[in-house]
Amino acid sequence: MQFFVWAAWLITIANYWFGTKQWDGADFGVIFSTMGISSLFMPTITGIIADKWINAEKLYAILHILYAATMFYLPQVDNPHTFFWVILVAMCFYMPTIALSNSISYTTLKNGNFDVVKNFPPIRVWGTVGFIAAMWITNLTGSKASANQFYIAGVSALFLGIYSFTLPACKPQNLISEKKTFAQKLGLESFKLFADYKMALFFIFSMFLGAALQLTNAYGDVFLDEFKLFPVFAESFVIKYSTIILSISQISETLFILAIPFFLKRFGIKWVIAIAMFAWVLRFGLFAFGDPSANLWMIITSCIVYGMAFDFFNISGSLFVETSTTPKIRSSAQGLFMMMTNGFGAVFGSLISGWMISKYFTTYYTNIGSLSKYVNSEADNAHLLNFLKNKGITVLQNGDLSRALDVKDWHNIWLAFTIYVLVIAIVFVVIFKHKHTRAEVEAINHL
Repeated sequence: MQFFVWAAWLITIANYWFGTKQWDGADFGVIFSTMGISSLFMPTITGIIADKWINAEKLYAILHILYAATMFYLPQVDNPHTFFWVILVAMCFYMPTIALSNSISYTTLKNGNFDVVKNFPPIRVWGTVGFIAAMWITNLTGSKASANQFYIAGVSALFLGIYSFTLPACKPQNLISEKKTFAQKLGLESFKLFADYKMALFFIFSMFLGAALQLTNAYGDVFLDEFKLFPVFAESFVIKYSTIILSISQISETLFILAIPFFLKRFGIKWVIAIAMFAWVLRFGLFAFGDPSANLWMIITSCIVYGMAFDFFNISGSLFVETSTTPKIRSSAQGLFMMMTNGFGAVFGSLISGWMISKYFTTYYTNIGSLSKYVNSEADNAHLLNFLKNKGITVLQNGDLSRALDVKDWHNIWLAFTIYVLVIAIVFVVIFKHKHTRAEVEAINHL
């Protein structure tokens, strides 16, 4: 349920933004930046609250109920700027629950005398199952471009919040008696790691690669959906069930995670991270040349490759931090790793991509005659008029459109993303120097 309440809209919100609301594409990037902005401070704040004052499961429940309330309110918003602030509030409630869910799980397992290392991964995999289930339900109920996706998220989050009050008690620990500075309490001490050249390089690359994840989440579904402009693809299974097709990416995650120990032992952390980067190159490159017909295999392969791109970087990166820092700041360092990828990286990727796509890769058609390249027959013309009607656009007597139709050049968009990640991957391989250490070998052996 933790990931179900997020995935109900995360992959499909672009269809609502571009298709239903017809809002400006340049503003869309800021929607995904809200996850990064909230990740910069909310997990730390709620972590302190759970450590000192409130049971973690109760705080978790309250946050999900508040998240549900914002989801119910979202469909009432008719202004993109207001929409941004409501989503930001929603993310401030949701993002810290990811860390809290892990904390609650660890505490419950330890209290039950379970082995966390052995027993948590089989539990966590159900998070991916929940993510996939939400994508399928949103698609199969015809909600991927409507406000219903937010209601699905809201209802399920409300249920989760109420249910969470019944979870085993995870009381505030207050175990640390030593006095700490405010900076230490916020985990800011880990920023000292930037004084180490190799760690600084790693965190910078983490930020740039974190941006890539936002690109695929933000634009993957709307990319497939917009093939319906072309009559030859209009009735394609891929377009009707684009969210289900993309869920192959999450299914792939559950499979590639099993291969990580083999790759780490065989190639080491640096090269597994490099493999993840080149997997991102394939992810975007295959999207650039894929289509719902003859090149459908490229889209399917891109979704399969995603599992390697996502898992290999996140797990090997976390392991690098684990083996490169002292126990005193290890937790803070892991938080910094997440902050660079899901915080600064998310903000960077969302804002830059939204601006870039709108300015350089979007054509705004204002007259029906300018759309003639999409028409080769009377049937094509009828399809185009129906397409415009579904977009809420009417053709005036002089041929002008009542509202500009924005068509994105997805081929060059994905190529630009491909080049971006390729440059990062090559630079990483050249300048990031790292060799296996004994600590790494021991950590890998525990996988």
